[in-house]
Amino acid sequence: MRRFGRTLVTAALAVAVVGGTAGWASGGSQSAVTGPPPGTAAWRADTAYGRALPDPATATPSEVARFFAGLDDAQRAALVRSHPLVVGNLDGAPPSLRYEANRLAVAATGEARYASLAAPDRRILAFDPRGRGQVAEVFGDLEHAAHVAVIVPGNDNDATSYDSRRAPHTGPAGMARALRAATGDPAAEGAVAGGPVAAGAAPGGPVAVIAWTGYTTPVGVGLDAADGRLAAAGATRLARFTAGLDAVGAPDPALFCHSYGSVVCGLAARHTDAADLIALGSPGMRAATAEALRTGARVWAARGPSDWIADVPNVSFAGLGHGADPTSAAFGARPVPAADVRGHAGYFTPGTQSLAAFAAIAKGDAR
Repeated sequence: MRRFGRTLVTAALAVAVVGGTAGWASGGSQSAVTGPPPGTAAWRADTAYGRALPDPATATPSEVARFFAGLDDAQRAALVRSHPLVVGNLDGAPPSLRYEANRLAVAATGEARYASLAAPDRRILAFDPRGRGQVAEVFGDLEHAAHVAVIVPGNDNDATSYDSRRAPHTGPAGMARALRAATGDPAAEGAVAGGPVAAGAAPGGPVAVIAWTGYTTPVGVGLDAADGRLAAAGATRLARFTAGLDAVGAPDPALFCHSYGSVVCGLAARHTDAADLIALGSPGMRAATAEALRTGARVWAARGPSDWIADVPNVSFAGLGHGADPTSAAFGARPVPAADVRGHAGYFTPGTQSLAAFAAIAKGDAR
């Protein structure tokens, strides 16, 4: 009976799981944004080409890619103008078309909080204004990259906050910029002189990094952070997103999964063709072992000595908690050095062991 009582207490503590970078704060329940993007009804009704356009809800990214390959430049441009929110979120569509479509879609919202995303130099690969907003941004040249990395964030991230200047090298966009700079790409924004990777061309070729805030994240502390409901919805979107990368010929990505984002990656793992899966500051991946993730990717894990996530119980009880600690020997992930990482959000700080290791993984140089 005492053992059962301890289990209940541990499960109750799991409610305190926090998956993001904003720290301890109360949070309310979030409704996951799912399904095809706004504008889908008009897209489905469009008969300009004498046949149905690929249905955003049912067409595979490969089918979408084949459809766009059969259009000429004028036809593609016309679809961008007529259906920017659909083209901008259509996995399998050419990235350059999605960038242009999302510039139009962001501008069409008329909302000041999104205005910076419409700047000409930004490569917005996905933008959905529903709910708190979702966004994916490319740093680098996705269409010619030799390697691709995707940042999958945790709590308190959305289309407005994902690039907020909370602190350098934190938040999805900050992490993406730091990782790209660490790969040694001289064109990377915010490149750090004297950082862990020498300046100059990366030995394995250019790396494109995507900050993917493509799911509804939990807000603060609450049941959303302790259960897997939002993670399951996010996993479906992440799997389709990576299939879209494959459909346009991008290399198999390395998924860098921070905090609650590692729960998303754990649930999506067997449905992606990721080359590497990296859990950092993870509360668990809803799997007992790396093998149980059923992925062909190499699985890595990192946790800094002062990361408070270590105080979150690694349990799974009545739907609460996310299971085994990915940094434990029993889990079986490859360790990423993180002895000099500070706090829960410091994994991409220039000069850290973790960022140097992440750069090597992103370039395909890690063994």
